[in-house]
Amino acid sequence: MNLLNRYLFGLFVKYFFTVNTGFVSIYLLVDFFEKFDDFSNGGKPLSLALKYFFMTIPYVVDQLSPVLILLSGVISLGILNHTNELTALKAGGIPLQSIIRPFLAGSVLFTMLFIAAAEWLLPATIATTNNIWFEQLKGRVPLGIMRENRYYYKGQNGFYSFGWPNTDRYVFTDFSYSRWNEEHNIETLLTAKFADWDTRRNMWILKRGQIQLQKNSDYEIQNFKIRFFELPEKPEDFLIPVNKSAEMSLTDLYKEIYRAKVEHEIIAAKTTFLGRISYMLLGIPLLLLGLPILLFSYRKWGRDLSVAIPASCGLAFLAWGLWGSLQSLAIAGVVPPMAAAVSIHLVFSFAGFFLLVKNDR
Repeated sequence: MNLLNRYLFGLFVKYFFTVNTGFVSIYLLVDFFEKFDDFSNGGKPLSLALKYFFMTIPYVVDQLSPVLILLSGVISLGILNHTNELTALKAGGIPLQSIIRPFLAGSVLFTMLFIAAAEWLLPATIATTNNIWFEQLKGRVPLGIMRENRYYYKGQNGFYSFGWPNTDRYVFTDFSYSRWNEEHNIETLLTAKFADWDTRRNMWILKRGQIQLQKNSDYEIQNFKIRFFELPEKPEDFLIPVNKSAEMSLTDLYKEIYRAKVEHEIIAAKTTFLGRISYMLLGIPLLLLGLPILLFSYRKWGRDLSVAIPASCGLAFLAWGLWGSLQSLAIAGVVPPMAAAVSIHLVFSFAGFFLLVKNDR
């Protein structure tokens, strides 16, 4: 690596950590004011709160990774342009592709670090923050486990087993509830193809199911198409933290594809795994498109960073929105998981490469 490449690469690294520190500080400050009262009201020591916020940092960096890479490159090139260093380099016969190459190398390096963190660091730190927030602070201990895309929970008087395709909605598949007597015999067994929760009646709705009730030494079996039940637990009692899947490493997410048995579960597992990698790689195509936007804003309005930074943030939010929409379509089976994972990258990379070549003429 020659002197120029080392200088440009060092510039990218410097502004990456500057932007990273700024965004993480703002996030932690807001999060501190929102959650510190929970720690103080819960009688928890300050050390536990500090540990929680410290362990949150890797997750915050991971969520902001695409915009961190984008802004680091845009600011680096903007500073070069603002100090006329970019003009001097181009006047010296150095093409634009050679100037931005160290920025792209830096984006690839940090992307590899994000992938390594997702495999080895994030599962441990997120598990720790979930434990502190949900168990030690809120007193809500997970009641069960997940095996092969099925959840198993021990309630007050019985056991639950079900599939939960979308944890944002209280809709369950292959639902089962069993209650045992003191002699360890099944007293009640409820099974249903589908189950959901009626918030108005505060009752369970079981569809296409069967109930078995113990009558002396025999069982009475009743089939039903739809029926309301009052069970000891509500859906919110089945605690699954919002970022529970983030506790899984990339290897675990990949293994989930082969653990899934049903087609829609396989699609969901593939989408989650590919989408996770796709998100971490999103910073590179964003950088390719963000750099020519900066140069265009300078030629058009005579301003670089004052226009390019807001435009880059808007570009990042657009990418987030498109990425999230494609992931939802992939889970629904409308778009293939691989297409949902790579389409934004291909479009943004092609557009960025085209504009960079055009700017270098």
